[in-house]
Amino acid sequence: MSFQAKYSVGGGRPRREAGVRSAAAVSLWAVALLALLPALILQPGVTHPSPALAVQAVVLTHTGVALIRVLTATTVRLVALGFWLFAYIWLGLAPLAQLATDTYPWAYRTGQGTAVTAVAVVELGLLAHSAGAAVAARRERTRAAGPASAAPGPVERLLSRRLAPWRLLSLCGLALALAVLLVPGQPGGVAAYFTSRQALREAGFADGSDGAFLSALRNWSLSVPAFWALLGLLRVPCAPGGDRLLRGVRRMLLPLLLALNVVVNNPISKPRFWCGTVLLTLLFTVPRLNRPRAFRVIAATLMATVLLVFPYSDYFRYSDREQFAVVSLSAQFTANGDYDAFQQVQTGIDYARDSGFAPLDVLGPVLFPVPRSVWPGKPEDTGITLAHYAGYDFLNLSAPLWIESYLWAGPPAVALVFFLLGAAGRRMDDVRHRLRDRAGTLAALLVPAFAFYQIVFLRGSLLGIVGPLTLLVAVPLLITTSTARAPRLVPSAPPTAPTRPASIPGTGGHP
Repeated sequence: MSFQAKYSVGGGRPRREAGVRSAAAVSLWAVALLALLPALILQPGVTHPSPALAVQAVVLTHTGVALIRVLTATTVRLVALGFWLFAYIWLGLAPLAQLATDTYPWAYRTGQGTAVTAVAVVELGLLAHSAGAAVAARRERTRAAGPASAAPGPVERLLSRRLAPWRLLSLCGLALALAVLLVPGQPGGVAAYFTSRQALREAGFADGSDGAFLSALRNWSLSVPAFWALLGLLRVPCAPGGDRLLRGVRRMLLPLLLALNVVVNNPISKPRFWCGTVLLTLLFTVPRLNRPRAFRVIAATLMATVLLVFPYSDYFRYSDREQFAVVSLSAQFTANGDYDAFQQVQTGIDYARDSGFAPLDVLGPVLFPVPRSVWPGKPEDTGITLAHYAGYDFLNLSAPLWIESYLWAGPPAVALVFFLLGAAGRRMDDVRHRLRDRAGTLAALLVPAFAFYQIVFLRGSLLGIVGPLTLLVAVPLLITTSTARAPRLVPSAPPTAPTRPASIPGTGGHP
C-alpha cells in the first residue's frame, strides 16, 4: 500500500481566514436564546421569584452568550459546541424552569440556601472553563504570531497522528471476528441488539449484577471497535491513482462494517447519547461539512433537535410504548428525569454537608478496571450514592461533573477541573482547525467524537462512562501512527518532479 503525505506536523504557518461574525446572526440567536426561550419558561402566574432564580439568570446569560459565540463563529469549534450546548440546556434552561416553578423530576427537595449554592457551583465551573479556554486561546495567538518553524506542542503532536492502513485493516478484521464470536453468544442472539433496554433490564442483563457487567463489557467491546473501523475506512487517505489494494479491500469491507454498525450501534439497544455521538462524528468528518457556513447550519439544526426531539427520542428504550404526548419545554424540564442534572447538584451539596468531602474518590474513575474483589473500598458510582442518600429506589441517575468534582474537594476542585477542561477543549479545537486540510489525522477523527461524547462525560456519572470513554480514545490511538515516524513530507511549494508515494506498511517508515 502507498500513501501520499502532504503536510508536516508543524511546518507552515496556519492559513488565516478572514471573516467576522454576522451581526444579523448574532442578533437572531440572542433573541432566541436570551429572550424567546426564557420567556416560554418564565410565564406570569407560574414563576415563583427567589434568590436562586435571580442568580440562575446569570448562569443562563453566561451559557447563552457563550453558545451564541460558538454558533456564529467564523471557525469550527466542535468541543466548545458540545460543552456550551450541554451547559445552556441542562444547566441554563432546565434549572430556570425548575426554580421558576419549584418543580423537579425527582422527589428530593432542598432549601433555598442549597439552591443558591448549587447555582453558584455551576457558575464557578463555567467561569473556570471560560478562563481556561481564554488562556489556551491566548497561547494559540502567541504561537500564530511567532516563527512558522515553532515546534508543535504535545497536543498537536498527538492529534497529528495519521491513520495507518495496515493497523486499520487489522481493526476491521478484529471487529468482524468479535462480531462472529460474541453476537451469537449474546443471550437472544442478534435479536437482542434490536430489543429495548427495558426488556434487557427485566431479563437481568442491565441491573448492575455481574451478568449485567459482562453483558455491558461485551456490547461496548463490539460497538466501539465497529464504529472506529467504519469511520477509519471512510476517512483513510488513498493516493490518487494508487493504493489499488486498499481501495479493493475498502469496497469489500465497507458493506460488512456498515451492516455490523446497524446491528451493534442502533438506537434501540444503545443509549441516545452514544448513537448521537456516532452519527455526528460521521457527519463532521466529511470535509465539506467542516466549513464554517455548513457548521453553523448543522449546529443550528442540532440545537433545535436537542431542544425539540431529544426529550422524545427514548421511544425505543421501553417495551411498553405509550402514545406520544407533546408537552411544553417547561414541562419537559421539570418532569423528565433526563434533565435532573441541577437537582443532582443540589442533592450532592446536601450530601457533602452531611458526609464531608472525599478526595480519594477521584481514584474510582481513574482505576475503574480494578474489581471490587481486589479493592473492597472502591468508591461507588456517584449517581447511585446520591440516589441512596435521597432515598430513591431508582438508581440510574446522573451526577454532573460539577458535583463529582465538588464532592472531591469543594469549590477549589470544581475550579481546577473546569479550568483544565476549558483549556484542553480550546486547544483541541485550535489544533483541529490548524490540521483541517490533512486527511486521515487523529484530529479529524477523535476531536468530533470527544466533542459530542463530552455531553455524556459532563452529565455523568464518571464511573459509569469512563470505560466506554477509554475505549473511544484508545482505539483510534492504536490505528494511527506518529507523523514523526512517517517519511519526509512533501514541501508546500509544487515539486519540479513527481513525488514518489511513501510506502507505509502500517507504522510508517522511509521509502
